Amino acid sequence: MAKPTKATLLDWYRQIVLIREFETECDRLYKEKKITGVYLHLYSGHEATGVGAVAALEPRDHVITAYRDHGIALARGVDANACMAEMMGKKTGTSGGKGGSMHLASREHNFWGGYAIVGGHLPLAAGIALEAQYNATGAVVLCFTGDGSTNNGYFHEALNLSAVWNLPVVWVIENNLVGMGTRIEDASGQPELHKRAVAYGMKDMGRVDGQDVIAVHQAVSEAVAYARSSGPVLIESMTYRYKGHGVSDRTFDKRMQEELMEWIEKRDPITILRRHLEESYKDVAGELDKIEREVERVVAEAVVFALNSPDPTYEDLISNVYVEE
Repeated sequence: MAKPTKATLLDWYRQIVLIREFETECDRLYKEKKITGVYLHLYSGHEATGVGAVAALEPRDHVITAYRDHGIALARGVDANACMAEMMGKKTGTSGGKGGSMHLASREHNFWGGYAIVGGHLPLAAGIALEAQYNATGAVVLCFTGDGSTNNGYFHEALNLSAVWNLPVVWVIENNLVGMGTRIEDASGQPELHKRAVAYGMKDMGRVDGQDVIAVHQAVSEAVAYARSSGPVLIESMTYRYKGHGVSDRTFDKRMQEELMEWIEKRDPITILRRHLEESYKDVAGELDKIEREVERVVAEAVVFALNSPDPTYEDLISNVYVEE
């Protein structure tokens, strides 16, 4: 596979910084009660996994994930204004304000969510892949799931069925080492989660450094090519979240302080990619700084857009319930 060009790397840098800035702003807005609801799951720390994986897809391919979905939506190209409006439950949001943080979706981008039930989206990923296979569209489904979902029935049923029917799915486990509040080694008899592939008879792509966008892109590109021609693949991406499971977890940074600081200082996705760019291209620092300023502007404008957007009406609430003929 050809090495990514400078233009590609700069675009990945923009996406990663955009996700980080967007999530940081969402965290602030939640604390100010401009974003409401019980849960808000931030993608901070995971950015390289989402950006590198989604970049391996074609427009015809499909993406689905769980409730830590804002970053995946942005990586897939969903507009930041629409994403922020959905965060605030506004009519101009990706789901018309009905979904909120955990139910982002965009049919235009073949991005199907955003699901609140742990592992509940995994059978849906298999179903989307079945449609692609049945209609011979040549499309692949990229399905993200967390380490915390790998011990429930949805995981077993969906992966097993994808192998039985040889469906074109790339299963990506984002292993951030802690499922809600439980360490992976305390929840799973086999903490090397990629080895689950063997039990289902599907291709095991092993572990990838989920903080290195180039490494993720390389692995997922190979997986997508395999899935398109030969069936399901499982990848385990080793990453780390910088915030608690959700915003209601207010002690994560204290409980995990030493480990968290080590990941931020040594394995941050932004730092890793910026270092690579600066080592590979002379005088690129100015371009990177310009990207960061532009991203700040984009997110600030998204906040203004969302705040000024109308709330859904009663008519919006009852729309899309029945098919209108």
